[in-house]
Amino acid sequence: MEEKTILHALLQALEQHSDKISANMQEMEQRLNRKIEAMEQQLRNEMQEMEQQLRTEIRTAETRLEAKIDSLREEVQEMNKQLNERIDHLEEELTDTQTSVEVLTTKVLHHDRKLRQLAKQA
Repeated sequence: MEEKTILHALLQALEQHSDKISANMQEMEQRLNRKIEAMEQQLRNEMQEMEQQLRTEIRTAETRLEAKIDSLREEVQEMNKQLNERIDHLEEELTDTQTSVEVLTTKVLHHDRKLRQLAKQA
């Protein structure tokens, strides 16, 4: 009978110890779950901050890029204007040169005729 009492006492002690271990494990699990939730929330917050920073940086880059494109467009337009002015000037010079060549050609032909006439007379 004494053995049964000892076994019963041991079983009770083991059950109490088991209950304590279970309670400790549940408490640890709850703490772990709270930590995980806190970490998840912190991660969400950090991701939102990072997303906001990236959006701001992208907007800034877009603004700078648009300004640069506008500047380059203005430069190209100015260069195109200057090129057109140069072409117009060259066209005017070419027209003047053609007119001069026509006048000189006419004079050369006229002098050539006169020289032939003089050569015939002589």
